[in-house]
Amino acid sequence: MKSVRIWGPGAGAVVVLVAAGAWARGSSAVDAGLWAEVRPAIEARLVEQAAGTGAGESEPGLRSTWFCRADALDLAETEGRVRAGVNTLCVEYGERAGALVECGGSQTPQVVRLERDPAHGGYRVVSAEEPPDGDAAWTAGHFSRRAESRIDEEMDSTGLEAVARTHFVLPADAPVHYC
Repeated sequence: MKSVRIWGPGAGAVVVLVAAGAWARGSSAVDAGLWAEVRPAIEARLVEQAAGTGAGESEPGLRSTWFCRADALDLAETEGRVRAGVNTLCVEYGERAGALVECGGSQTPQVVRLERDPAHGGYRVVSAEEPPDGDAAWTAGHFSRRAESRIDEEMDSTGLEAVARTHFVLPADAPVHYC
């Protein structure tokens, strides 16, 4: 009888923790297959939108280029249309004297809508919205609570630096300088 009194509450706590973990995982799960299909279209659109907006582009010797990535926060598909709540990071890099040169960048949440593109395969972006500067109400109205809590997490640019180094044919340990 004594062991039941000791182990009973402990077992109950474990059940509650497992259930809470399953709920949290389910509420934040993003369909990896769908994300793999829509991500290239989203990231290509980000690069296209960033072109012509960087400080490094005014210095031809840098040959600066924008590199962008997106992280899925919310993802839903309905009848061939996808609504993707994403956090985006775009950084402008150039090259000078064997070093990678970072000239600017921004991290922005966006809601991107896509639809299937049968002519070219995959998806195409039909619209993208981002919040007006500092508009917390817009963010709260466009993202789930779970996604909204992740928006302010700083995105890591290490992967973008690696892609930029490859683009400029620089060694993996090439230093990063700023414009």
